[in-house]
Amino acid sequence: MLVVGLAGTAIAGGIAFAIGFLHFVDTVSRFQKPETTEYADAIVALTGGADRINDAMALLNEGRARRLLISGVNPSTSREALASLTLAPEFLFSCCVDLGRSALNTVGNAKETRDWVRSNGFRSVIVVTSSYHLPRSLNEIARELPEARLIPHAVVTERMRAEDWWHDPDTARLLLAEFTKYLMSIARLRFSEPTAISGMTRSAAHAGD
Repeated sequence: MLVVGLAGTAIAGGIAFAIGFLHFVDTVSRFQKPETTEYADAIVALTGGADRINDAMALLNEGRARRLLISGVNPSTSREALASLTLAPEFLFSCCVDLGRSALNTVGNAKETRDWVRSNGFRSVIVVTSSYHLPRSLNEIARELPEARLIPHAVVTERMRAEDWWHDPDTARLLLAEFTKYLMSIARLRFSEPTAISGMTRSAAHAGD
C-alpha cells in the first residue's frame, strides 16, 4: 500500500508540474512588447541581451522615468562599450544611467536593484527583461522591494518561440529550466523573510502567477 501511495503521489505531482508548466508557457507566449509603458520613478534593465538595454534606453529617452539602472554588468565591460550598443543619444547614457556590476544572477539582480532603488528614494520601477525571465524577476525583486510598485516591460526576441515551443528543443529546454527557477522564486517569495522597510505599503505587479 505504501508503494501504491507513493506512486499516486508521484503521479499527482507530475500532473501538477505539467499543468503549471503549460500555464507558465501560455503566460510567456502572451507577453507582447507593450505599445506604451506607464510612467515610473526609475527603470531597471537586467542584463542578458542588447535588446533589454535598448528597450530600457528607449523608455528613458521617452521620459518614462528619470533614471536607469543596468544590473549585472560584467566588471570587464566598460561604460563606453556598453553605451555603443544602444541606439539612444550619448548624453542620455552619460547623465542618467547607472551600472550595477555586483549581480551574478537574478537573485543578485534583485538585491542590486533594492540597494539602488532605496538609496535613490524611488517608489516605482519599470522592470525590463526578456518575456520568459519576467515572472521570476518580478518575484525576486518583489521579495527584496516589497514597498515598491513594479511595472513589467517584456522584451520579446526571436530567440523565444513560446507559441510553438514543442517544435524547438532549445526553446523547450529554456522554458523548462526557467519554469523550475520560477517555482523556486515563488517558494522564496512566500516562505523567506523579505528585507523590507517596515511601515511601507507593498504594491508589486506579478505576471504569470
